[in-house]
Amino acid sequence: MQKYFVPSAQFGDQSIQITGNDAHHIMNVMRLKPGAEILVSDGEKREAVVVIEQCDADGVEARIVEMRDFDREPTVQVTIAQSLPKGDKMELIIQKCTEIGAVHFMPFISERTVVQYDSKKEAKRLERWGKIAKEAAEQSHRNVVPTIASSMNWKALTAQFASYDLVLICYEDERGTMLRDVLEAFAPTQGDMQGSMAKQARMMVVIGPEGGFAAQEIHSAVEAGARCVSLGRRILRAETAGMAACACIMYQFGEMGGM
Repeated sequence: MQKYFVPSAQFGDQSIQITGNDAHHIMNVMRLKPGAEILVSDGEKREAVVVIEQCDADGVEARIVEMRDFDREPTVQVTIAQSLPKGDKMELIIQKCTEIGAVHFMPFISERTVVQYDSKKEAKRLERWGKIAKEAAEQSHRNVVPTIASSMNWKALTAQFASYDLVLICYEDERGTMLRDVLEAFAPTQGDMQGSMAKQARMMVVIGPEGGFAAQEIHSAVEAGARCVSLGRRILRAETAGMAACACIMYQFGEMGGM
């Protein structure tokens, strides 16, 4: 069943009004007609099965037939901090990490970032990324749409480390510490995951650009509290590393058939 996120203001007691791009998608892409059922969520607390009753130029009007109380959010909150990659790779990262379970994205500029950052395009870029996150959250039936921060420099990023329970910086030259070892030591037991501890766990995964991190960046990250980890013997692309790390975290926390 197709899912759509709509503003809370469009949720009524018995009906929901869907407008804008979502209404266009329902009528012109999915070609749904009155009588079809869809899922609608406000991205906060409410999710409902609704039946489309009317489609016209003003949008889509649907009647609520069932309120649902499903929680598909992971028991660990993962932020993907990604040095801006070339081309449209950031869009792929946001899409796939949203599907896996990331809740927040923090794009940043590091020493070896190849992209020529243009602050004038920031608003348009964030709008595009937000749309991709929303669509990915709908496709994967998430309860919330991940948030995306404005692009920041390295110093601003490391200043955020203190607000997380665990910060992992993935480094291809790390030889002593594997991601698995850190996660096994940090992740709660199966019993703990039924309580509030797992819900409160906040982790950040820091991924470098195509050229990797400079040595001084690794040093400053560790000084700021990050754990330097290896993702294995194979070198992953910038757009692959975050997805792999996020999937490993979700598995370790029992979100992908793990514990």
